[in-house]
Amino acid sequence: VQLQASGGGLVQAGGSLRLSCAASGRTFSNYGMGWFRRAPGKEREFVAAISWGGDGTYYADSVKGRFTISRDNTKNTLYLQMYSVKPEDTAVYYCAATSKGLTARDSRYEYWGQGTQVTVSS
Repeated sequence: VQLQASGGGLVQAGGSLRLSCAASGRTFSNYGMGWFRRAPGKEREFVAAISWGGDGTYYADSVKGRFTISRDNTKNTLYLQMYSVKPEDTAVYYCAATSKGLTARDSRYEYWGQGTQVTVSS
């Protein structure tokens, strides 16, 4: 699966942003999907995951209630809607695909996109 993340940018604290991840190459609906992020000077961390059919989701505590992960299997696209963003959400965001269901463990993701930068100003 080839993954292309987009939609990042500069946003003010309290604002919103939607990230997209376009998939190609293999059957998108066969894969669970996830979003991860890496902030400057920090390790990559899990943000959200969604099952192959979209009926199951899982969020990191730090984004629960503010971010929504979704997917459109007819468009081979994954989304991350970000609301009430905070400066600590500043990071490079990566989308990833896994054949291992709904998981927060980055070691279980076989395919990764190139990342899109999100910067939240205070």
